[in-house]
Amino acid sequence: MTSDQQTDPTEPKMARLLATWFGAGDLPGAPGTWGSLAALPFAVIAVMIGGQFLLMALILIGFVVGVWASGRLASHHRLKDPQRVVIDEVVGQWLAILPIAFDWRFYVVAFVLFRFADITKPWPLKDLEKLHGGVGIMADDIGAGVYAGALTWLIAVWLGTAGTLPTLFG
Repeated sequence: MTSDQQTDPTEPKMARLLATWFGAGDLPGAPGTWGSLAALPFAVIAVMIGGQFLLMALILIGFVVGVWASGRLASHHRLKDPQRVVIDEVVGQWLAILPIAFDWRFYVVAFVLFRFADITKPWPLKDLEKLHGGVGIMADDIGAGVYAGALTWLIAVWLGTAGTLPTLFG
């Protein structure tokens, strides 16, 4: 157990619940991957209920909540970016899914590309981590989601399925 995962009765409970995405960030192994996986059922349900517009609303709300929750938990533990904070992966994964939200065949592609971008941090994602507090925690994953979403959409176009993908733009 790392120092940011020790039981702490003074830990801000709501910030912990949201920042760890209901405990996904506390699972053993690779917390970022667990967070990205935990994002998928929420995305499926959101798209089924309200399409891409609801998913986009969740992304915006998730970003604002994520900045607060991750910043609060990081500050409490005096860590720049605690590994157990995965709300950034959740929102980034939703962003990667957004362009292809109605074609679930591409969710796996979006997942793999998002994890790759999040782990490798291509330019300028590494620089975004230097932003202060919760903004820095969230920003690089937002960028990884943009990269993964764009690449996933391009793959869908290349495979000739883009014509069947409803989008925000028509």
